Amino acid sequence: MDSGKWSRSPRSLSTPESLRAAQIRTGKTKLVDNRMAATYRAVMLTKKGGPAVLQVVELPIEPPGPGQLRVRVCAAGVGSTDLILLAGNYRYAPKIPFVPGYEVAGVVEAIGAAIGPGATGFEVGQRVAALTVFGGFAELLVRGAEHFLPIPSGVSHRDAAAVILNYVTAWQMIHRVAKVQAGQTALVTGAAGGVGTAALQLLRLAGVKTYGAASAPKHAIVRSLGATPIDYRAGPIDRLTRALEPAGVDCVFDAIGGANIGPCIGALRRGGTLVGFGFLSAPGRLAQLAMFANIFLGARLRGRRGKFYGITMLYRKDPGPLHEDLPKIFALLAEKKIDPLVTRTFPLLEARQALEFLATGAAEGKIVLTNG
Repeated sequence: MDSGKWSRSPRSLSTPESLRAAQIRTGKTKLVDNRMAATYRAVMLTKKGGPAVLQVVELPIEPPGPGQLRVRVCAAGVGSTDLILLAGNYRYAPKIPFVPGYEVAGVVEAIGAAIGPGATGFEVGQRVAALTVFGGFAELLVRGAEHFLPIPSGVSHRDAAAVILNYVTAWQMIHRVAKVQAGQTALVTGAAGGVGTAALQLLRLAGVKTYGAASAPKHAIVRSLGATPIDYRAGPIDRLTRALEPAGVDCVFDAIGGANIGPCIGALRRGGTLVGFGFLSAPGRLAQLAMFANIFLGARLRGRRGKFYGITMLYRKDPGPLHEDLPKIFALLAEKKIDPLVTRTFPLLEARQALEFLATGAAEGKIVLTNG
């Protein structure tokens, strides 16, 4: 897909994708496949919508270019960002049609013949992982080698794919953005979700007293991760939090966004930090603009600090932090200090069914697609 850097426009990240897009638009996918000796299967988004618009297609296998790797995908993570991407509301998505899939783990199948500096240190057969943003729901992925990191022994493909997005997001919010300290208090909304459960585990390791907002049926999982559950349906989250922490908490990590930002600010002590990282309640552009205004200006007017975190936003600006932090997550995984809580797996090409299940809101923890 990409032999360049993430600083480029996202549409330029996919040299093979441009060919595939042309095939889909002109209805020539089958014709091209029939002429090619080798193809692979992928789940493609051909128009905006929900999971139902995804289609399984066959695409030509292409050699990796200079500095690129071709990776056989063994596992791919599924998350709420994929739903936003399908709806056409994700700023880093390429032009439709394209293959979704935000994170992958797999095995290097081929290395570009003209080895560039980004491909050094890799070999055929090596297990690798990457934050792909798109392209992961496919049997094969071609991408610049600089985007891949080795998977250590003791970490399965399934678990590696499960932690790339959720745990790096949680780690960077906790340690790079909020800079929490042992003994502090924190509230996590969407606490039973993928990023939420990751945050609860990492906050516990950091020595932070944590509260997790989730519906009552999901309180058991919140308790199992060392946090005190709060039923967000029982009233405003600020009132419910202050019933347990009268002075307010030191940090709030909010996955919901939208109208939830105001109560989250109210749950903070004066001088506390709100880190917003989700758009679940702000699907449109105007709603998101209003949300950002509340995070940055509303929090300041109320004597709190408001920040927004996006893993892709940071990665495009500087890939260094992810390359520093993902190995730390892999180490915690290998040492069994964290559990990605993979509650359900689907075959790789059943991405539509996996996303339909995710959209029901019944999922706890992480959903992963597996291939073989």
